[in-house]
Amino acid sequence: MLEDKHIIEALGKAQVTIENGKVTSITQPEIDYCPIFGKYHNIQKLTKEEIRKNIEYRIADFGMCTKDRVLKMDDMLSVGISEILRSNVELGNIDCVVGACEGTGTLLMTDADLVQGVGGRVSGLVSTTPIPEIIEQVGRENILDPETAELNQLKGLEMAIDKGYKNIAVTILPCPMVKQLREYPVDDDVNVYIFVAHTTGTSVDETKMLFETADIVTACSSKNIIEYAQIKKPYYYGESVPIYAISEDGRRLLDVRLNHINKPSSTNEYPQDLDKMSKPLK
Repeated sequence: MLEDKHIIEALGKAQVTIENGKVTSITQPEIDYCPIFGKYHNIQKLTKEEIRKNIEYRIADFGMCTKDRVLKMDDMLSVGISEILRSNVELGNIDCVVGACEGTGTLLMTDADLVQGVGGRVSGLVSTTPIPEIIEQVGRENILDPETAELNQLKGLEMAIDKGYKNIAVTILPCPMVKQLREYPVDDDVNVYIFVAHTTGTSVDETKMLFETADIVTACSSKNIIEYAQIKKPYYYGESVPIYAISEDGRRLLDVRLNHINKPSSTNEYPQDLDKMSKPLK
């Protein structure tokens, strides 16, 4: 029998382990309050019990980390990384997203609804094992390694380039590989856009690296990213959980989403109101 074990970062950077469709472990969350879960799920204090209930709801609702996973969906938030990607894929600005999905590992996606359903419903994926039914849905040819469900976004970028994609977005958690993605040699007609999510707990050095290499970075509950943004003043959208457009490409892709849903374009008006953000910032 294949091992069935998936570890995700969720709700305040707690690590949640799901095995055979059951939550088997939850670490202590690093923050007490998240505006998104406060608004959409009425969770006013992040505890292990609240996290367990939310994860069990996801498993029951759309089959997260199980063979019953529903992969495609419409918009979830008005503006998040998956929504930005969804609009830009739909409008033809991005022809491939190198993402990560439980049960497949690193995955190439060209369908806007798949991009939304994979990225919008699962928090940061730390590790995963193959789920044959999910692999069948997305196609083995689109998975970096169907036998192991390896998570490696640099290899995923290489795979996307080998398949001939030209405008490639890569989603990734904060790590040294972000810099490797930016330094990866590509032809003049290939564009690589780097989207960094789940940044709570990002160090000072990591923050500076992200501002030098990424295109779009979510603030999450990162004290260092939010404070560094006050200095660098990138364009952004959102008050409680800002999304920063670090580069001009990032700003263009962010504004495409905002214009697509009739929202005002991104702004670089500072300082931000820190009282509306997660508590505490970490």
